Amino acid sequence: MPVAQSSVSALLLRLSLWRPRTIRPPGHDRLNRLKWLYAPKADALGFAIRTTVAALLALVVALWMELDSPQWAPMTVWIVAQGSRGESLSKARWRLVGTAVGAVSAVALIAAFPQAPWLFFPAIGIWIGLCCGLATLVRNFRSYALVLSGYTCAIIALDAIRSPDDVFMIAMSRSTYIILGLVCESLIAGLFSHNLAQTARRNIREKLQTALSSASVAIADLLAGDEQAFVRSRALFGALLSINDQIEFSEIEMGPHGHEGDHARAALAAVSVLLSRGLGMTARMKALGAPPQAFVETSLLVRTFLLALAPRLQNDDDVPLVIEDLRSLRAVCRQQVVNALTEEANGQHPPASPEIQALLDLRILHSALEELLAELQQAIEEFDASQHTIRGDHFHFRLQSHRDLKEAAHNGIRAAIAITSAGLIWEVTSWPNGLGFITMVAVTCGLFATRENPVVGTMNFLRGAVWAVGVSFVLVMLILPRPAEYEMLAACLTLPMIAGGLATRNPATAGAAAAYTLFLPNLVGPSNQGRLNEIAYFNASFALLCSIGFAVLIFRTILPFDSADERWRMRNRNLHDLRHLASATPVPHVRDWIGRNTDRFSRLIRHAGPTPTPTIEAYLQGTLSAMTIGLNIIRLRTVLARDQLPLQARRPLLLVLGRMAQFTGRYGRTARTARAATASLRRIEARETNISARIEMTRAIAYLLVISYELDANAAFLDASRPYRLTGA
Repeated sequence: MPVAQSSVSALLLRLSLWRPRTIRPPGHDRLNRLKWLYAPKADALGFAIRTTVAALLALVVALWMELDSPQWAPMTVWIVAQGSRGESLSKARWRLVGTAVGAVSAVALIAAFPQAPWLFFPAIGIWIGLCCGLATLVRNFRSYALVLSGYTCAIIALDAIRSPDDVFMIAMSRSTYIILGLVCESLIAGLFSHNLAQTARRNIREKLQTALSSASVAIADLLAGDEQAFVRSRALFGALLSINDQIEFSEIEMGPHGHEGDHARAALAAVSVLLSRGLGMTARMKALGAPPQAFVETSLLVRTFLLALAPRLQNDDDVPLVIEDLRSLRAVCRQQVVNALTEEANGQHPPASPEIQALLDLRILHSALEELLAELQQAIEEFDASQHTIRGDHFHFRLQSHRDLKEAAHNGIRAAIAITSAGLIWEVTSWPNGLGFITMVAVTCGLFATRENPVVGTMNFLRGAVWAVGVSFVLVMLILPRPAEYEMLAACLTLPMIAGGLATRNPATAGAAAAYTLFLPNLVGPSNQGRLNEIAYFNASFALLCSIGFAVLIFRTILPFDSADERWRMRNRNLHDLRHLASATPVPHVRDWIGRNTDRFSRLIRHAGPTPTPTIEAYLQGTLSAMTIGLNIIRLRTVLARDQLPLQARRPLLLVLGRMAQFTGRYGRTARTARAATASLRRIEARETNISARIEMTRAIAYLLVISYELDANAAFLDASRPYRLTGA
C-alpha cells in the first residue's frame, strides 16, 4: 500500500509540473528571422529613414547639377553612414583624405603610363596592394582611408583610360560626388542628433562603468577561488578593446574637448592590467597553497568592497569616497606586511623555520594584493578624470595594437594579383564591360583585403550584390521606365533603400546589406539625359557579379586566410616579445605590452566562434599566460631599476632575465631558473636586516612565483619549436 501511495503521489507531482508545449505555427522561425524587416527597432528604423533621405537628397542635387554619374553621390551616403554620429564623422573625414590621395595617385599613374597597359595595370595593382598592406597595420577608419585611396585611384584612372587628357576633370568630378554625399549625410544626420556632446560623455561613462564593474566582480570571484571566474574574465579583454575603439568616435561627438578620451583609454588600460594582476594573484595563491588566515580575512574585505563597487560609481560624488576606501584597503595590506616583518624581527621563530616561510608567504600575498588595489585605484582615478575637462591638462594616451607584417604582406600581394589579373582578362578578351569589371574587383579587394578572414565577408557581399541585382531588375524593367520626375524616382527608391538600411542595422544581414545599399543606386543608374536600357543593365549586372565572384576566387586561392597559421605566428611573436621585454632598453611600458596582447587575445576570440574548440581554449589560456609573464618581467626589471637590492639578491634576478632574453620555451630551463631564484631570494631575504631591501625582495619573489607557475602550467604552448596541439583534440 505505501508503494501504491508513493506512485500516486509521484504521478500527481508530475501532473502538477506538466505544462503544455507551445505549438508554433509553420514558418515561425523564418518569420522571426525577418523580424528586423517587419518589426524593426526604433534606432534601426531611424537610421534607415534618415540615411535614405540623405541619399535621395544627394541624388537630387547631383541630378540638378547635371553631373555625369549622379549615382555616386547616394552611394557615398550609404558608405559613410554609420550607427553612431561619431563613426560617421570619423569615416567622412578619412574618406576625404583617402579620396584626395587616390585622386592624386590616379593622375600620376595616367601621366606616367599613357598607352602602356602592360605597365599601367601592374602599377595600379602595386599601388592598391601597397595601400591594402599598410591598411592592415592601422586601426579604425585610418585603415579605411588607405584602402579607399587604393580603389579610388583605380576608379578614376580606369574612367580616364579612354580619354587620358581629361583625367584631372574626372578626378574633380569624382571628388565632387564624394563631397556632395558627405555633406548630405552630415546635414541630415545632424538634424537627428540632439545633445550630441552630452550623449557622448554619457556613453563613455557607461562603458567605463561597465568595464570597471565587470572587472571588479571578476577579481572578487578570482580571490574567492572560483575556477570559472578565470574563464569569464577572459571575455572582458575583447570587450575592452572594442570600448577603446568606440572612445575615439565619442571624442568626435563631444566636439571641442580636453583630454577626456585619453583618460578613458588610460582607464581601460588600467582595467586590462588589473585583470592581468588578478590572474597573477590566482597563480600565486595556487603556487603557495592554502592561504594564511590573515590573508583570508583581508581578501574578504577586498571582495566585499569589489562586489559593492558598481552602484557606487553611478554618482560622481561617491567616486572620491571610493578612492579613499581603496587607500584604506591598501593601508591594511601594507600594515599586514609590517606586522609580518615585526613578528619575524621578534626572534620568536628560527630563521629557516616553517613559521618564517609562512610569514613570508603572507607578505607576498598582501604585497601582491596591495599592487592589485593600486591598479584599481589608478583605473578609477582615470575614470574620474574622463568625466570632466581639466584645465591645463596635457595628458596623452594610446594603446599599441598587434601588427602582423606577414598578414599585411599577404593582403597586399593578394590585392595586387587580383587587379593585375583582372586587367589581363580585359586586355585578352576586350570585354566591353571589362573596365567596370576591373573597377568592382578593385572596390571589393579594397573593402575586404584588410579583413582577418575575407572569404566569409566576400560571400556575404556577393549575396548582397545578388539582391541588388534582383531589386534593381524590378525597378529598371518594370517601374522606372514610366516616371519622368524626380519625385516619382524618389518614391520608387524609398522603400528599397529603407529595407537596405534596416538590413544594415541587423547583424545577421549587415554584410550583405553593405553590398545591396552600395550597388543599388549604381545598377539603377539614374540620369538626366536618358534611361538605362536593357542591354546596358544586363551587361553591368553581369560584370558586377563576375567581379565579386572573381574576388571571392582570389581570396580563396591566393594566400588564403589560415587561422592555424595566424595562431602559430602569434605564438612566435609572443616568444619574441618576451625575449625583448627581458633585454630591451629602456624598459618597455606596461600599457604597450598590455595593448598588443589584448589585441591578440581579441583576435583569437573573434576567430574562435560561439563554441571554441579545446585547442582554441588552450591558445586563449596561453596568450593570457604570456601576457601575465611579460607583465611580471617588466615589474622585475622595475625592481632592479630602483637599485634597492643587495648584490647577492640582484644576481638571481639578472640570471632569470638573462635566461628569459634567450627564451625558446623548450626544456623548461627558464622555469627551473625562476624557481631556483625564488629559493635563493627566500634564503637571502631571511638573513637581510634592511627593511626596505626585504620589502623589495618580497615583491621580486611574488613576481618570480607567477613567472615560474605560468611557465610550468603552459610549457607546451610556450614551446614554439613545433605546432601546438592538444592530445585528443
